[in-house]
Amino acid sequence: MDLNKISSPSFLKELNTKQLQDLSEDVRKFLIQKLSVTGGHIGPNLGVVELTIALHRAFNSPQDKFIWDVGHQAYVHKILTGRADQFDTLRQYKGLCGFPKRIESEHDVWETGHSSTSLSAAMGMAAARDIKGDKNFVVPIIGDGALTGGMALEALNHIGHEKTNMIVILNDNEMSIAPNVGALHNVLGRLRTANNYNKAKDELEQLLKKIPAVGGKLASTAERVKDSLKYLLVSGVFFEELGFTYLGPIDGHNFETLEETLQNAKRMQGPVLIHVITKKGKGYLPAENDTVGTWHGTGPYKMETGDLVKPKTTAPGWSSLIAETVRKLARVDERIVAITPAMPVGSKLEGFASEFPNRMFDVGIAEQHAATMAAGMAADGTKPFLAIYSTFLQRAYDQVLHDICRQNLNVFIGIDRAGLVGADGETHQGVFDIAFLRHMPNMVIMMPKDENEGQHMVKTAIDYNEGPIALRYPRGNGLGVPMDTELKALPIGSWEVLREGKDATILTFGTTIPMAQEAAEVLADQGIQVEIVNARFIKPMDDVMLHGLMRSKKPILTIEEGVLQGGFGSAVLEFANDNHYSTTQIDRIGIPDMFIEHGSVDKLLEEINLTAEETVLRIQQLVNEDNKEQAGLKA
Repeated sequence: MDLNKISSPSFLKELNTKQLQDLSEDVRKFLIQKLSVTGGHIGPNLGVVELTIALHRAFNSPQDKFIWDVGHQAYVHKILTGRADQFDTLRQYKGLCGFPKRIESEHDVWETGHSSTSLSAAMGMAAARDIKGDKNFVVPIIGDGALTGGMALEALNHIGHEKTNMIVILNDNEMSIAPNVGALHNVLGRLRTANNYNKAKDELEQLLKKIPAVGGKLASTAERVKDSLKYLLVSGVFFEELGFTYLGPIDGHNFETLEETLQNAKRMQGPVLIHVITKKGKGYLPAENDTVGTWHGTGPYKMETGDLVKPKTTAPGWSSLIAETVRKLARVDERIVAITPAMPVGSKLEGFASEFPNRMFDVGIAEQHAATMAAGMAADGTKPFLAIYSTFLQRAYDQVLHDICRQNLNVFIGIDRAGLVGADGETHQGVFDIAFLRHMPNMVIMMPKDENEGQHMVKTAIDYNEGPIALRYPRGNGLGVPMDTELKALPIGSWEVLREGKDATILTFGTTIPMAQEAAEVLADQGIQVEIVNARFIKPMDDVMLHGLMRSKKPILTIEEGVLQGGFGSAVLEFANDNHYSTTQIDRIGIPDMFIEHGSVDKLLEEINLTAEETVLRIQQLVNEDNKEQAGLKA
């Protein structure tokens, strides 16, 4: 079938089982070919091909609401709703989004890029439906990994309590990004082996109905026998105890089973949970055989071999550099432990886990728990390294504030993917952490100019015993600079001058330093000498250097790959105001007050004018204004 000609999913209702199977193969071939060029979430989508087709066949989108948890498994949904012809632009600048996007299609009713939100959103939509008196179905699709998130469990509890009409699809592939962890994962494992649970339960109910009614005592005994068998067959019967009708487990790649189960669920009242077993990466052997999460989401790859197309660089990756430096220090410091919320692969902690299995904790998709667990460990004398993406740290805001900072505990937060991340788009851009961490008392925030300084900052964080400390580092690779063999802690709050200049000063840090240096070279050719300061400690700032800069009355430009509201530039403005430096000109470049969509980082930086060219323009304006002011004073 030519998938580019699909405009709506309604055609699925006319297909027989053989045609549905052929369509599934066409979709898989399409995804494998297209994603080999653009990259993307290949494993999750190959696993839900039949499930997505069956859902669109059984229901009527967009009247019936499909709510995809995380959303990285919605590519098949996008194909069936008329967007196959846009897949060459997937995750590229101004192209098709890698997650559900409301402005893309009426079939995308909920946007998400973070885990465990679907059930709460579904409860909200179902409640609104009931208030309005509508009769549509609400169908959240959540993975077994996402089900470990606390928000999902809160929603399950509420839905079951309210007995809300809803059909929850539990897509169980035994993986989130990495292999799942936790007691709930073990419960699902037992459910997977209980294939005859519903059949046995139904047979028992029929048997009990045939027993002559010999008074209430026998009826009561019969009910207890029924419950006993339930607990015997499935330990805990977790979902039914929460108030759901549990159907499954069923084969998520069998159209006949899927259709029968979905039609049964549509006839039921109250919340129904369909436990669907799928194979992540199905149909592409490299993805099928992945046991660690490499094929959850990839860049481009060679379709024939499965070899990933890696960037041509000899510089170390930032995640690997930080994790391996922590691992190196852990060999001589037994206090060090590592904690991650389901990201051991992304944060490159596999080596640490292999060498120190008793000191490595993957808590599943549970960022809040990870942060407070780190606080608890720090309170008892260990030195936790909490490795967490910037975008996911947002979810643990209260725990960082209430449990870590308020108690001034020695937690080392490794903020991975700080700054723009590119293709994953607005849900994943790591641009808010400075603003939401900077106002927390006791917090230290730092970011290195290169990987050598990065390893020294790890040493700084491990040696720091005065409270919480956060190290920001970007996605991708370092600059390829020479690396010191001996690690030394940096003085907290210390900045360094990278380039002298008498006409203006640029205060910046991390990924924007090369941009500032490029601008300074252009300005030097114009006769403007710019000082560049590596403001590597975002909090506390180098007050001594700041006082000197303010007294010199040189104009200052701050540059940051983070939001301007409440960011580093705001801190410099606050310093100037609080210390009454009213005559110093200060300008700021950073992320404007908007969500930044997907695309290459270079394209996104260009779009928001976070460039060397804009830096040159701003410095020129500052210097011109300063010259006019000085001329006015002399006159």
